[in-house]
Amino acid sequence: MNVFSTSNIKITLWCTWALTVTHEACEYTEQKFNAEKTGGDPVIPSPKLDTDLVMACDRLVDRLIKAYKNYIQTQIDIARYSKLISPKDTGHNEEREERLLERCPPGHEGTKLVEIPATILDASDAIITWYLPDALTDATQIKWCLQKEIWAASDLLAPMLEKSVKNQLDPEVSASLKGASSEKILKAIVRPAAIATVALRVMHPEQYWAGLRAFTSLGEKAESKELPKMSETLQYWASVFNSLSVICNWQTPNHRDHLSIPECFNILTTVGNYSNARMSMPSLQLEFRRLVIHGVHAVEGDRIAWAWYMRDSVHVYAGVPSCGWARDSILDVWISIPDSGYSGLNR
Repeated sequence: MNVFSTSNIKITLWCTWALTVTHEACEYTEQKFNAEKTGGDPVIPSPKLDTDLVMACDRLVDRLIKAYKNYIQTQIDIARYSKLISPKDTGHNEEREERLLERCPPGHEGTKLVEIPATILDASDAIITWYLPDALTDATQIKWCLQKEIWAASDLLAPMLEKSVKNQLDPEVSASLKGASSEKILKAIVRPAAIATVALRVMHPEQYWAGLRAFTSLGEKAESKELPKMSETLQYWASVFNSLSVICNWQTPNHRDHLSIPECFNILTTVGNYSNARMSMPSLQLEFRRLVIHGVHAVEGDRIAWAWYMRDSVHVYAGVPSCGWARDSILDVWISIPDSGYSGLNR
């Protein structure tokens, strides 16, 4: 293992966790992204990764590189903007939103339509958004495989009612993952969970490591406090995101996601047989064919959206500090996965 010079924080992973395989996919994708960006040598994937996952990662790198090279600079100061809003700013008060837009204008007139992969930067070069259309894959059989898995998993999740974790000393596994089908549900979402996490590893490395560290802490607390259901669920959870919302055929008004961490990315994945889909971000005066206000318009056809995000309350419980805004930097971190026991990582 190598030591990252700015920190002495140790992260441990259980080799039996699904998240360990996800981490292998993240390592491969980050290395391939850097090689594509700098013209480096070809990267060989780990034999632990199945062909479908490798092909999906390769497609994702293609989209990430295209977005990285196509940046859109805005004049908004996202850190200042985040300080101006409060939980009361839901995004529904048009007069309030107009005042916020006047104080933090994006720097262009009218609404811009973004139709190809792109990154959106603020005035300080913080990355606000990555837009990755067709990111799942362009290989028909793999695309169908991923879409089929997401549809099947969504069917299993349909009856779920998430149990609130407010006013509890220790976080709990959501009610939908406590029943007889919990293992089946967790296994069904493994690959989509891995793809979302792989994307995050490139888009916001600091957030990725914060999420990984949070799950390490949850695993330790689950054992020390004898929380068997938590330990069991962590074995199959394959994402560094701690929350997932599933939305089917919904048109959403402009809103903000106040349960999320302001500096962190949410990842929205959509699949289905639909057309004319649009996502608007009025705060940036952009429309795509998130602390920022956003909404999804109605579509023609059937659409399922999976929204991955991190609840700050989980990170607070896990003792993980907040991360900064995403910028153009890739952390130099290494990890080794032994055949048994723990794997260690120093940052």
